[in-house]
Amino acid sequence: MAQGIPEIGSLRPHEYTIEKAQSTAWYVWSSAIAVTATTGGLFWDISWHLSIGRDTFWTPAHLAIHFGAIVAGASSAYLILSTTSEEDAARRASSVKIWGFYGPLGAFISLWGGLTMLTSAPFDNWWHNSFGLDVQIISPPHVVLILGIFSVELGALILIVAEMNRAGEEVRAKLNWVFLYAGCMLTFLLLMLIWEYTDQNLMHSAIFYRAVALAVPPILVGIARASGYRWAATKVTVIYFSLWLLTLWLLPLVPAQAKLGPVYTPITRLVPLRFPLLLFPGAAALDYLLDKTALRNKWFQAAIAGAGFLVALVLSQWPMGSFLISKHAENRVFGTAYYSYNWPPSDYHYAHEFAAYEKTPAQFWLGMGYALLAAILTTRMGLSWGAWMHKVKR
Repeated sequence: MAQGIPEIGSLRPHEYTIEKAQSTAWYVWSSAIAVTATTGGLFWDISWHLSIGRDTFWTPAHLAIHFGAIVAGASSAYLILSTTSEEDAARRASSVKIWGFYGPLGAFISLWGGLTMLTSAPFDNWWHNSFGLDVQIISPPHVVLILGIFSVELGALILIVAEMNRAGEEVRAKLNWVFLYAGCMLTFLLLMLIWEYTDQNLMHSAIFYRAVALAVPPILVGIARASGYRWAATKVTVIYFSLWLLTLWLLPLVPAQAKLGPVYTPITRLVPLRFPLLLFPGAAALDYLLDKTALRNKWFQAAIAGAGFLVALVLSQWPMGSFLISKHAENRVFGTAYYSYNWPPSDYHYAHEFAAYEKTPAQFWLGMGYALLAAILTTRMGLSWGAWMHKVKR
């Protein structure tokens, strides 16, 4: 007699969670949609500000960001409410309880992030109406927005990795690519956050390496440890590089015209963000060195891998910086000939000169020492975060 399909109520909690991971993962795809819309919308919004200016609250970029917030919030709310209303002990065994509601931990984090993002929208509109344009990416409403986006993407990562940890090997391998993609979107977000410190004319300054060392290793190491697959951090950076490079080449094809003054540089096309960072040598160093020191003390791993990441970053970005400020990079491929509408032609030369952020050699080497310390500490943070995610099943 053929074996029948067991009823959900007859499954033990562990069996039920594996069964669900094999058959139902709609919230994984909604999470992927949400992180794509929020990160892509923020990326688009920066380009919009460089090309057109903030002409209205209802720009396409803003709508994409808010769409991502709505998808994250609505799907998370539905997942939590459906888990709470379905009084099944096995399903609740793979959930957490917060304020009487049951659901995956990632869903609660994403819901909070979506609500925070929607709260930031009227705050940002009021801020611009009261104080005019932002002169920097970091303004109070943008901090609220970025905190919300970060929570949406963190929640998506936890939601996906919990699904991975409950799944069989075949499904886990498929979910791993979605997990790496979500990790790439979080990398995008953090690189946009430090964007003002990663210009090509700062690639011979310690501030560049300190900023990257603070932002990138915890994400790459955490993703790699939670993934459990070889070269996971390298794969994340390859995805990042490919997508960022694609925007560099495609955005200038979109017609645009500045709508705010003063306009110093006439704009006919969207201005893209600069050439992506060469992160994959550093990511490969992390993957290789963490694998080779896997049985050693965690702080020893962090010291070796963090130092390896920084060395690989310097070896790749230092000569790349020299190339990007040269005339050879002023083309569609490398994109250093694009300028925002409020950049006077008399200042163009600054984009092709190294800025002396540190005034003396002593300040430079002290800054590089801070970068090394940051790389070690953030690598250690990534190890702890990744080990925790590797165990998450709720």
